[in-house]
Amino acid sequence: MRVVIDTNVLLASLRSKSGASNAIAQLIDQRRVTPILSVPLMFEYEEVFHRPDSLPHLSPQEIDTFLDYFASLATEQRIFFLWRPLLADSDDDMLLELAVAAQADYLVTHNVRDFLPARARFGLRIVTPGEFMRAFRTYQSP
Repeated sequence: MRVVIDTNVLLASLRSKSGASNAIAQLIDQRRVTPILSVPLMFEYEEVFHRPDSLPHLSPQEIDTFLDYFASLATEQRIFFLWRPLLADSDDDMLLELAVAAQADYLVTHNVRDFLPARARFGLRIVTPGEFMRAFRTYQSP
């Protein structure tokens, strides 16, 4: 299963060991889910995670180690087309373009509402971490 992970979900997975965001990170670690990355998304992860208030319990080196490991588990997708601006936030446009280019199974975000215009136009499955975990469990059931 190939997924695009919004920065807010990956950040939440590092802030708390409980919850659906962390469960998704564990599925990625177990290689049961493959994250899709682009260079701009990786730069966004780095910029947000290194803000002083984002992950105060982790050192800059620990953050870099995590991001390097995460990238090693991901599939890189180049983006050859742009639909900007389609959404209110240009960072959301970046995620949308990545999900469409990669033909991702899901785009996982805490801000589903921000992607409503894209859901209808592209038929993407844009879900919260909890919705993703429910769908994953259903998919894995015999």
